[in-house]
Order: sequence, then C-alpha cells, then structure tokens
Amino acid sequence: MPRLGIHQDFLQDLIRLERPIQSKVLEAIKKFEQNAHTGAHLEKLQDIRDPRFKSIRIDLKYRGIVLVPEQGDHFTLLKVDTHEEAYDWVRHRRATVNMATGHMEIRDDAIIDTTIETLTHAPVEAARPLFEHVADADLARLGIDDQMLKFARMLTDVAMLEALDGKLPQVQFDVLFGLAAGMSPEDVWDDVVGAAVPEKIDPNDLAEAAKRMPHKVALVEGPEELMELFNKPFARWRVYLHPLQREAAFQSHLGPAQVTGGPGTGKTVVALHRARHLARQGGRVLLATFTATLARSLAKSLRLLETDDEVLSRVDVLTVDQVARRHVGKFTLLRDEEEKELWRQVIRRRELDFTERFLAEEWRQVVLAQEITSSDGYLSARRIGRGRRLGSLQRAQVWRAIAEFEQELAENNYRTFETVCVEATRAMRELDLCPYDHVIVDEAQDLHPVRWRVVRAAVAKGANDLFLASDTHQRIYDNRVSLSSVGIQIAGRSTRLKINYRTTEEILAWSCVMLAGEKIDDLDGSRTGLTGCRSEVHGDRPKLYGAATRNAELSRLVEEVRTWLDAGVLPEEIGVATRSETIGQAAVEALRRARIDVGYLSRDTDGAEGQVRVTTMHRMKGLEFRCVAVIGVGVNQLPAPSAVTPREEDATRHANDLQRERCLLFVACTRARERLHVSWHGDPSSFLNLASG
Repeated sequence: MPRLGIHQDFLQDLIRLERPIQSKVLEAIKKFEQNAHTGAHLEKLQDIRDPRFKSIRIDLKYRGIVLVPEQGDHFTLLKVDTHEEAYDWVRHRRATVNMATGHMEIRDDAIIDTTIETLTHAPVEAARPLFEHVADADLARLGIDDQMLKFARMLTDVAMLEALDGKLPQVQFDVLFGLAAGMSPEDVWDDVVGAAVPEKIDPNDLAEAAKRMPHKVALVEGPEELMELFNKPFARWRVYLHPLQREAAFQSHLGPAQVTGGPGTGKTVVALHRARHLARQGGRVLLATFTATLARSLAKSLRLLETDDEVLSRVDVLTVDQVARRHVGKFTLLRDEEEKELWRQVIRRRELDFTERFLAEEWRQVVLAQEITSSDGYLSARRIGRGRRLGSLQRAQVWRAIAEFEQELAENNYRTFETVCVEATRAMRELDLCPYDHVIVDEAQDLHPVRWRVVRAAVAKGANDLFLASDTHQRIYDNRVSLSSVGIQIAGRSTRLKINYRTTEEILAWSCVMLAGEKIDDLDGSRTGLTGCRSEVHGDRPKLYGAATRNAELSRLVEEVRTWLDAGVLPEEIGVATRSETIGQAAVEALRRARIDVGYLSRDTDGAEGQVRVTTMHRMKGLEFRCVAVIGVGVNQLPAPSAVTPREEDATRHANDLQRERCLLFVACTRARERLHVSWHGDPSSFLNLASG
C-alpha cells in the first residue's frame, strides 16, 4: 500500500475549487491511494526541471501534481489546478532538502536563476553587499544552499530580497531577511530555523524530508484517514464572521473608523472581511500590519476567504515598512549594532553624560514621533513618557547629538526602519500620491508614529479611508501613540467587540484580573479597560502550581500534559508558553523524556500535527489551543530582567516596561480555549492573580 502525503498548499488549492470539482479530486485521490500499482495512474511531464514531479488526471480540465520518490512508495500531493495552470506551476520548480532543518523545499528555479542573471549584468555600483558581515560557513549552517548563496552574495539592497518573498524557499528567505534586519546568526537560528538538527540528512531523500515536516505535510494510510483529513475545516475558523461582527465589517463611515475588543473577539476576522468587501466594490485596498509574519498569516487567511483572483489583485497585504520602501530610493539599512556604534561615536566626540540607549530612544520617542526638525522645536517639545528630566542646557546637548547622528545618516546614505518611513511619508505628501482607496490596519496598537504617518499618507481623506483593528491590552512592543497627533480622527466611529469566541469565561475572567488597575491607554490617549468583555462558554478555572525547583515544575508540566492527552485532547491542541527560549527548550526535553511527541515552534511554523507545541509568549500571539500551560512564571523570570529599564535610570520607562511584560503574560494565558495551567518555581511573579486561582 503506498503512503500518501498531503501538502498544506494542496489543501488550500482544494478549498478554492467548486464543490463538484472537489468531489472529483477526492475520488481520483482515493483511487490512486487504493491502487498498489500507483505509477500506472501517473503521467510523465515533458520539459520540466525535476522529473520526480508527475501529474494525476482529475478530469479533462483539471490535474494534480504529485512528487514521486526515486525509490519506495511515499508520494506527496502538492498542487491541484487546471491543466494549464498546474503545468505552468511545475515547469520550473524543483524539490530539494534543506540541510539545516532536514525539511523538503519547493523552489522556483527560473525566478532565482533569472534574478542572478539580471544582477550579474546590472551596472556595477559602489554599494555595500547586504551580507558582507556574514561568513559563508554561517550561511551554510543556517541552511543557505549553493544556489541561494550565489544569489545572496549579489544583493546590495534589502528591497531586492523582499520583492521575492513567496518565490524563494521560505525558510531560506526568512534566514536572509533576519540577517538583513540585523539579527545575529545565533538569533536567526533560534527564531527562524528553530529546529534540532537531524543526525543524518540525505540531500536526495525527499520522502524522509517530507516526514520531518508534519506542520506542512500530513501522512495518511488508507481511505479512512484520507477522508478524515479532508473533512477537517482547515482553518475556516480564522475567516468565519459571527453575526455580531458583521456590522463592524460592512458598515460605511465618513472617515477613519476602528474596531477594538479583548482577545478572541474577532477583530482580525472583521478586518479581513472588510478588506474583501471594499475590494469587491472595486477599491484599491491595503491590508497592513506590523510584522512580516503577521502579514503572511493575513494573506493566507484572505485567500481562504476570497477565491476570485481579480478581487485578490486589488488587495495588497503588506507591513507598513514594506509600503514605505516602495517610495524610497536606494539606501543602506543600518543594523542595530551599527546604529549603537554611531551613537557611541557621537557621545565620545561630545563627551556626553548620556547612554546610546537613552539618545536613541529620545530620538525615536520624541524627535521622530513629533516630527521635530529644529532645535527650537525640540527645546519646546513635550516629552510625555520620558522619565528623565532635561534642563535647557541638557536639551541643547541632546539636540546637537541627534543632529550630528542624523548628519552621519545623510552623508553615508544610511537609513533605519523609522527614517525610511519618514522619507516615504515626505515623498507621498510632496507628490500628493495616495496609492490606495482604503487602508485597513490589523494589530494597530503596535505601530510607531512614523508608521502611522505612512498609513495616513497612503490614502486620501474621505469615506471609508482608514479602518483600524486594535487592542492596547495586547501591546507587546514599545510603541505608544495618540492617533490625533498623526492626523487620524476616530471620534464617533469606533466599535467595541465584547464577546470572546475563543476562551472560557473562567480563563478570561482570571486573565483580565492580572490587568486590573493598570492604566492602559487606547490609541487616542484615553483610558481603556476590559469591562464587559465576556465569554458565553464555561469550563474549569485555571490551575496554578508553585514548585520548589525547575525540575519539579517540569515534572508537573509532564503530568498535566499527560492528563490532557489521556482525556482525548490531540497533541497539536496543546500549547506550552514560556518567557525565554531556555525554559522552553527545557520543557521540550522534559516532555521528550516522558515519550510525549513535542516540537518547538519557530517563526516559520504554524504548528505540527501530532505534536505538543512549545514556544515563547511572543510567538503565542495569533495562535490558539484547547489546553495551554504557561510555565516559568516566577519572580526572577517574569518580568524578564533584561526587558525592564532600571527605575533609577528612567522611572516612567520602567513602569511602561513592566506593563508591557504584564500584557505579554495576559496574551499567553488567553490563547487557551478550555484548560489553563500556570506554574513557577521559587517565588511566583507579582503579576499572577493568585487569590482567585
């Protein structure tokens, strides 16, 4: 009996087809899977780069693309489409094995080769190679193969790389993008590759490579397993619009509007439906967010929701930084350490009594946030949120330091992410260029003022121009803004969602108490709260456990996970959240020693079938599980010492950092649908709501 793997992309293709065609696809696959002589049902394809790709006939019009092993009986279904579209897709593609992760990758050779050829014959410019700071050995260790290495060594601009997002092997793209953004090879390994290296990787064994990626390829044996897989809703919950959310999604407004609400209330679903609704009316729509990971997730959800390519072509799903780069010429993006060194040089030359961290934050949170361009403007500027007081003489010293830093940027054609946004805003304003009819922003609470100005400049003021989805209780990055200060007036056009569709009332109520008393501002500087946010689903109260040692805490975690599994909860429906990578990896090892199948989630994976999933609290955002264990919530782990500014250095920033850490724990706990287990070793974190646990 052949072993059949169903790739996630194949399922996405299947969902887009009409029901009669879906039935034909399933019938063809059942016949294929039940036949011991499978090769007889596969057709050779001519003029393709990888002969291991073959086709399976669905009917006269439709074909499926199957990856056939050179030996053995492990087949993987990759794509289904019309004959012409399927053949166009497979013509230039090739299957390879990533030597860092051991996973199978499908690459478009033609695009990569054409790009290399174009760069080879491009005029030579005195531009710094984008990855000159990374050794070949580090790139290879991170899974960059020879073809991608040649491509990477020719890049001088991150925009050239970003333009190929979705066309390169995804993990290799994410590795390069992380390095280009200033991450160290070690950080990229932890955040992007994020996998234990298999003991032995055969670069030609695609069957084994597919087995290592259960988050992308589901293996089935027999028609019953096959039909069980296809009968799953496959992420439809991410785009289902509940009746109470419909008005927020489709209501027309005379100007900017927003939807707010606590976790699980459906803000992202509203944003997706609104984007489709406006695009169907013929508008040019930007669906924007803060990070590339969230943008990719939104794009996938939108494709599940809308199948008309013409409608989809009118929606750009991008980060605000990606929008900004489209309006800025060539530049060198300054890496974090390079920026710090520039500030240090300024401090040494001027013999200043300020740290590079203080000056950098003063520049971002005061000068850039308020669009200050002169010394007079800075001397009279309000410094709300900046705890260290500055006299007139000190302000003059700081301004001269900032002016010198900005001059260094200009003379060397350096940019930071923020200055790219400043320049893009200026360019769009001067040209009176508004590329979109409607802009929708998801996770709006995470944007810096310079990014908000890009958003405002990208669309002309008018009916249904801006729509924002936000929850400042889930603000986990250090960006605070008043929308009115960036030219966005929301008054009277705000909808608040109160019903949580994800979490039980017991878990939601317990989690909300952690934020009780916190003075959390909305996006216009007013206080906001979670009063009225409720769930109509009930279950057990969260379970709290304090241990004497870390090993004892991990032992209790194993017991709790085992209890959930024995009760019939699927492994992939269990999540474990930690504040640090170190504790997360310790949890993985403890569960493995107990013979529980477990995987550590990195930035490029959405989850693994058949595995308990462990990840950091930051990466839990956007995920949900039936059962969640939040571990390591001890006084020395949360708040994380490295994430909190000392009180004596800046009392206001210290308070803001503590609030952000508290919100991070809130986000992690509210990922649970039915069961929540919270534990610590030693003394518990002061954030915990122990009285009602």
